[in-house]
Amino acid sequence: MAYSMTYESLLTDVRRYLERGFTVESDQIVYEQLPRLVTLGERRIARELKIEGFIRAVTTPLTSGVSVYRKPDRWRDTVSMTVSGSPIFARSYEYCRSYWPDESARAAPEFYADYDYQHWLITPTPNAASTIEILYYEQPRFLGDDFQTNWLTEYAPDLLLYATLLEATPFLKNDERVQLWQAMYDRAAQALSGEDMKRVMDRTAARSEA
Repeated sequence: MAYSMTYESLLTDVRRYLERGFTVESDQIVYEQLPRLVTLGERRIARELKIEGFIRAVTTPLTSGVSVYRKPDRWRDTVSMTVSGSPIFARSYEYCRSYWPDESARAAPEFYADYDYQHWLITPTPNAASTIEILYYEQPRFLGDDFQTNWLTEYAPDLLLYATLLEATPFLKNDERVQLWQAMYDRAAQALSGEDMKRVMDRTAARSEA
């Protein structure tokens, strides 16, 4: 039977590995810190890995005359954009402003850029209402008492465990364990990235044979 991780089982595993934080009465500081360390581990993984499991697709209306659009919650990086079935291309903010300096002028969109961390800039300013499809890497919803599982607990429980232990080690000033947890984390991350690459190659081969 495959191992099934939940937020609660992850906390239990981390306590056993650390041999700390089993109860609030016996080890209050570590007990209360463990949920924060899990979140830090989740952030580390999403920051360092770009894998298929973190990709999400959204569609949103594109409004004539509007060039700035809000990014989804938990956005981390953009993969691609398509407007009414045709791709538009990533460029720098400076390029987009130089290419289309008059924001009030309108034409079919060709490019996009990060306007800031929470918004995109689309240029030229859209000249008609349409739909934009966006693929992006997200930060998966953080685990907690009210959210026991996510993509990581289902598909990469070992990676999540080692990421949490890696975050816990400096907190506990247990520096001699950093190298061990880093090696285990790196191995799990490399295996996951390798699986991701194999899926991409298999899809590419299948399309070539079609």
